[in-house]
Amino acid sequence: MESFNLKETLEKYLPEPELSKVTSLLYGSNCQDITKDLKFYKKDEDSNLEFKAYSLVDTAVEESTNQRKIVRIGLIQNSIVLPTNSPINDQRNALHNHIENIINSARDCGINILCLQEAWTMPFAFCTREKYPWMEFAEDAETGPSTLFLSKIARAHKMIIISPILERDSVHGDTVWNTCVVIDVDGKVLGKHRKNHIPRVGDFNESTYYFEGDTGHPVFDTCYGKIAINICYGRHHPLNWTMFGINGAEIVFNPSATVGSLSEPLWPIEARCAAIANSYYTCAINRVGTEIFPNEFTSGNKKPAHKDFGHFYGSSYVTAPDGTRTPGLSRDKDGIMVVELDLNACRQAKDNWGFRMTQRLDMYANKFQEAIKADFEPQIIKKK
Repeated sequence: MESFNLKETLEKYLPEPELSKVTSLLYGSNCQDITKDLKFYKKDEDSNLEFKAYSLVDTAVEESTNQRKIVRIGLIQNSIVLPTNSPINDQRNALHNHIENIINSARDCGINILCLQEAWTMPFAFCTREKYPWMEFAEDAETGPSTLFLSKIARAHKMIIISPILERDSVHGDTVWNTCVVIDVDGKVLGKHRKNHIPRVGDFNESTYYFEGDTGHPVFDTCYGKIAINICYGRHHPLNWTMFGINGAEIVFNPSATVGSLSEPLWPIEARCAAIANSYYTCAINRVGTEIFPNEFTSGNKKPAHKDFGHFYGSSYVTAPDGTRTPGLSRDKDGIMVVELDLNACRQAKDNWGFRMTQRLDMYANKFQEAIKADFEPQIIKKK
């Protein structure tokens, strides 16, 4: 069932008008498919590459006193190219070439901000608990090969690129981090964000390699809007989403690597709920495919040792501040999604729902201060 597609299944079995009603309930009513309106160039070797384009512009009301703030974003989900036992440089270079081909295929789509999946330069090898050869993928955030590679593309296309990598911080003891590098339209590094929350569940043995980040909740004020990155496991933590909103984000990207047996029921919900609660756009990106590693590893769950993490189910999507979302990309194909946004929707959602006005941050701040104290007592009322 790895090729299962919800949208196609609904279209196959549901007649009208039931199909339109179910679609509006699942996705909202202001998402338009504009795939046929954009130019997309596909090479023969990329015959299975999926291309989808949507407009969420109509989630914002056109105003008489303010111009629309139109931005086009791109999300790329992909599988690894070479087997995991190939030389490290060969694996990384193959991924560089593959990503460049995907970007070039959408070169006339007018993408302003592009985000890649978590740890896009490598297989998601943190399940193995082996340090080598996987630590060889770690690179400097500013001068590493992946940043230099993407800087040229960003400059050529006047595009902001979010590049999630395994970072090697040589200034501070060669420490390794799970990091997103933000590359500006001039090809220079605008800044970086390190993953705030690290999973310790199932095969997600990431704390063997790196710990929680130290960069807080930065929002990058770019020429296309205020953007932030909530890396993978951070999507399970509502306060993580909240802080990016408090700091003024208009678009929050969630580059991820997650498998169907663990999180798929949560995937369509979490980023969508965050968009609603925080009055900003969210972009959820997941890799695809099953990655086979040379040596067996165990999960601590009494099940047999195995060589794969499970199926990464793709399904990348975008949600507007009013909860309207795009359908997801494929569960088993590499793909790029282009989505057109109007950033005025963020302010309008705050006006319409008043979530920020009614947030009561002062009340929660006081309670959190109490909760972190050793002598904290929960507010529980018991029958006398």
